[in-house]
Amino acid sequence: MGSLAIDGGQPVRTQPMPSRCLIGQEEKQAAMRLFDEAIASGQPFGYNGPNEKQYEEDFARFMGGGYADGVNSGTNALFVALGALGLDAFSEVIVPPISDPGGVMPVIFIGCVPVVADADVRSYNTCADEIERMITERTRAIVVAHIGGDPVDMDPVMALARKHNLYVVEDCAQAHGARYKGKMLGTFGHTAAFSMMFGKHHCTGGQGGVVYTQDEAMYWRIKRFADRGKPFNLDAPGNVTAGLNNNLNELSAAIGVAQLAKLPTIVQKRHRIGEAVKAGLAGRKAVSVGWQPEGSESSYWFLRIAVNPEAIRVDKASFCKALNAEGIPATEHYRHIPGEAPWFKNKATFGTSGFPWNCSDYRGGPEPRVKIENAIAAAERHFNISMHENYGPRETQGIIDALVKVEAAYLR
Repeated sequence: MGSLAIDGGQPVRTQPMPSRCLIGQEEKQAAMRLFDEAIASGQPFGYNGPNEKQYEEDFARFMGGGYADGVNSGTNALFVALGALGLDAFSEVIVPPISDPGGVMPVIFIGCVPVVADADVRSYNTCADEIERMITERTRAIVVAHIGGDPVDMDPVMALARKHNLYVVEDCAQAHGARYKGKMLGTFGHTAAFSMMFGKHHCTGGQGGVVYTQDEAMYWRIKRFADRGKPFNLDAPGNVTAGLNNNLNELSAAIGVAQLAKLPTIVQKRHRIGEAVKAGLAGRKAVSVGWQPEGSESSYWFLRIAVNPEAIRVDKASFCKALNAEGIPATEHYRHIPGEAPWFKNKATFGTSGFPWNCSDYRGGPEPRVKIENAIAAAERHFNISMHENYGPRETQGIIDALVKVEAAYLR
C-alpha cells in the first residue's frame, strides 16, 4: 500500500475532509420568518410559543410518541430530568464513568450525591454489572449515557432498576436516533435528556436541549421544574415547587423545527458510514470498530476504534499520528472521566463546604465513591475518528484504507 505518509509516502487523502454544513437555507428562512413576524407585529419573540410547541411535538413524533419539553442546554436537560423525579436531598444517583461534566454536575445541583459506576471495558458506556456494584440503600436513580451514539445494553439495566425500584434517566446527548433492539434510545428510562448543542446530530442553534418522557404525569413534573415551578396542569394559586428558568426560546425552536426535518436522514447516513467502516475492518488483527451490544444500532456521533496493542509494534499515540498524516482526523484519547476531574476529586461544589459529601445529613461517607478502572482501560484501548453525515463513499473508503494501511505498516 506504499510508505506511510508520516514517513514521507503519499497520504491516502490529500484533500481535507468536507465541512459538515449542518445549517442551511431552511434554518435561515425559519429565523427570518420569526424576525419578520416580530417586526411586523411590534412584539418580540419569547418562549413557550408556537415554534417551541411545534418543535416539541415534532420531537415526540420522531421518538414514536410521548412528550417533550424544550430547554436551553443539554446540561439543563439532565438537570430538569433529574429534578422532575423529586428525589430527597442526599439521595445517591449512579452516574456514568465517561461523560461530559454536564452529565454529572446536575446531580449536585438537585442536592443529591453522584456515585460513579465503572464502564464495560469493551465500551465507553457503563453496564448493569458495574451499576449493581455501586447500589446502596441510599440509591434512588441511575443515569446512563449512550456515549458516541453507541447504546448501553439496556435490558439488564432496566431489569436491575426494577429489582431495586430505581428511576432510570437516559443521557442521549450523543445518541439522537440510535436504537436498541428496535426501540429508540430515550424510550427505556423514566426520563431522557438530549443535547441540541451545535455539534450534535441536530441542533437548535448554539445551545439547546430536550427532556423526553413517555409518562404524561412525569411530563407535567418536567414542565414545572423547567420553569420555576409554574403550576402547569394544576389548579394552584402560584408556583408549586422550586426550580430555575431552563426554557428554550422561539428562535432556537424555529431552527430546531427545520433541523428535525433533516434528522432521520442525518442518522441514516451516519449509521451507513459507521457500518461500512465496521465491515471494512472485519477480520483485521489490530483495529476494529468498538464493541456494541447485540441488537443495537449506533447513530455514530464519532467512530470509536478499538486497538489490539499486542498486534502492533507502536503505541496508540504513534498509530493516531500516522492516521492523521494519512488525512484521517483521529483523536488519541477520549478521556472524559468526571471521576478524575479536579472539581469532583476536590469536592469543589459550594465554596469550601464539600457539599454534599461532607454534610452531616449524608450517611455515605465524606469521600466521593468512584469506580473507574475499566473506564480508564477503555479510554486507553480506544481512539476516536471524527465523522459526520456529509462524508461520502470516498471519505468512508478513505477511513478504511488509512486504517488498513497503518495497521499493515505497524503489525508485529
